[in-house]
Amino acid sequence: MAVLSKIRQRSALMIAVIALALFAFIIGDLFKSGSFDSTSKDVGSINGKDISFEDFRIKVSNVEKSGQGITSTAAANRVWDQEVSVALLTSEFDKIGLRVGEKHLLEILKADQNIGRNPMFLNAAGIFDLAKFKEYFKANPAQAQFLKDREKDAELNAKYQIYNTLIKASTFTTESEGKLKYEMEANKVNFAYVAGLYSTIKDSDVKVTDAEVLDYMKKNNKKFKADETREVEYVLIEDKASAADEAEVKARIKGLLSGSVVYNQATGKNDTLPGFKSAKNTIEFVNSNSDVPYDSTYVAKKDLPAVDADQLFNLAPGEVYGPYMFGKYYCISKSMGKKAGVSAKASHILISYEGTQVPNKKENRTKEEAKAKAEAILAQVNANPDSFLMLAFTNSDDSSAQQGGDLGYFEQNQMVKPFNDFVFNNGIGKVGLVETDFGFHIIKITDKQDGIRLATVAQKVEPSEATSDKIFTQATKFEMDAADKDFNKIAKEMALTIAAPVTVSAMDENFGPLGNQRTIVRWVFEGDSKVGVVKRFELANIGHVIARVKSIDDSGLVPVTQARPYVESILKNKKKAELIKAKMTGSSLEAIAKATGSTVLQATDVTMENPMLVGVGQEPKVVGNAFALAANKLSAPIEGNTGVYVVKNVSTVKAPALKDHAPYVAKLKAQSAGDANRVLPALKNSAEIKDNRKQFNY
Repeated sequence: MAVLSKIRQRSALMIAVIALALFAFIIGDLFKSGSFDSTSKDVGSINGKDISFEDFRIKVSNVEKSGQGITSTAAANRVWDQEVSVALLTSEFDKIGLRVGEKHLLEILKADQNIGRNPMFLNAAGIFDLAKFKEYFKANPAQAQFLKDREKDAELNAKYQIYNTLIKASTFTTESEGKLKYEMEANKVNFAYVAGLYSTIKDSDVKVTDAEVLDYMKKNNKKFKADETREVEYVLIEDKASAADEAEVKARIKGLLSGSVVYNQATGKNDTLPGFKSAKNTIEFVNSNSDVPYDSTYVAKKDLPAVDADQLFNLAPGEVYGPYMFGKYYCISKSMGKKAGVSAKASHILISYEGTQVPNKKENRTKEEAKAKAEAILAQVNANPDSFLMLAFTNSDDSSAQQGGDLGYFEQNQMVKPFNDFVFNNGIGKVGLVETDFGFHIIKITDKQDGIRLATVAQKVEPSEATSDKIFTQATKFEMDAADKDFNKIAKEMALTIAAPVTVSAMDENFGPLGNQRTIVRWVFEGDSKVGVVKRFELANIGHVIARVKSIDDSGLVPVTQARPYVESILKNKKKAELIKAKMTGSSLEAIAKATGSTVLQATDVTMENPMLVGVGQEPKVVGNAFALAANKLSAPIEGNTGVYVVKNVSTVKAPALKDHAPYVAKLKAQSAGDANRVLPALKNSAEIKDNRKQFNY
């Protein structure tokens, strides 16, 4: 319902609310120190270099206009990330004096399809012609800015390519690292140990406070770094129909079933109007009385409302069913007849070949090879129909291979024509071979469903004006009462439920289960939105949200509630370790085992590359200590991943020396291939970044 119409409906109440708001505004203005907004003109800075808001705004606007259906906030987030990345990388380029030659720049420009494949810049042989390119911009000065912008982007791209190449070239693996890799894989240790597992102590026996979690986070602040967040609690009062509204719609639609008598002002007589059951023109009746226009589609039983599917699908032609509820609509339906085979279910095995637009082909093959393979698979299926699922799984180039080729149900013309024609022109169980632009398909028709065409009068159940006014009054009263009283107490008195608090940061769009509610998030970060501030929001198709700022976290760390699941287990294990170590007394493994109520266990041929203890898991610290011990020496208690351990080295078996560790060097090189991608996150982590976007209207 439009805001204007709601203001008209609630004029008396709105006048009072607006008067209060104006009064508050005027009083507040008297206490302001000045009339000018002190908001920064810069949207932020990176390492002291400011980002102009005007430049930022233009870039955001261009992203919004790009046709991607992106919101203003999402566009601002995208541009901000780009600005930060470009600023940090450009600074690195300048530090090392990166320069780009004309030839390199031209290659980058040519890679752009709008330039490299533009007919205006191609010669008779279809090859990019530099002379034509230069001549065009010389003859069209108005296009010079376009070229200038593209050259700027191309220069940045070229520098990044060079920089990335330099980073990759600077990462190398030494012979010593290869040797260490070999020794970690080949050296073995045998040891005896006693384990006091953390799982032997109940979690309830060790408590971890929020203060302890916060202290851990502060000591490891890089792991828990976060933007400022604010926690918001809220009450949702839905703008929904009352029982009386629902009864009214039900009565109205029920009245459409039979004829009605209506006074005709033109003739001065009563006219008898036909009802839905006897209407001669059913389609016209539906379009005149329904909120949803007539749909001539045949519908399979599985697609009908679940509760009423049997009754609807079994209607005889002309028979009427209802009223019944479907979603937010009260409906009455009349059967317009059935049709056989409106939807089908099939499985297929796709054998593609070079040139088809099929990603992730299982093997490269020519069209002739693909046809031969498809025919061979068809023969196998015909000989053994039960083999279809496994043959699809092992041979099909389609993603449906994981489901044994099953495509589920589909309707006429959803598939490409040859595929569609085979399925809908043959019966259940038929297997055949069909060629399409994707390759060769071995198809098996597994099911078909009939459909029914229904003429349905559907009227939406919506809140009446009286109901909406009542909800509005309730929401406004709660907002005004909660502004200076206890939020929880007022909610309880009005029998309203306070939703689980939502934590948001300044540039978030989503507000918990309510989805994209940027208006609420923006308000939460306004200058006067302190802890305890309350405001009501009217959300389309939802209702009224009365929100209260519950807490503000500007510590630079993620909220304790968010970090607790991760940190709590670490701190609990620390506390459990102290309890276990206190029990680990004795000068031998046997004595320690007796003191802890455990047994002495043996670990055989364990390596540092795979420090696995049977029945426990990875314990690199424990295995490393075992390697470091001399034979028959006992370790001090070791805090591992799964418990506290005391180990005794039985023997260490050194691997034979190698002259060449090249295979191990190659392994390490492969493992570090993606290290160059860690540069930008590292630059961001160490940069001084100031983000002022929350001061602007995004």
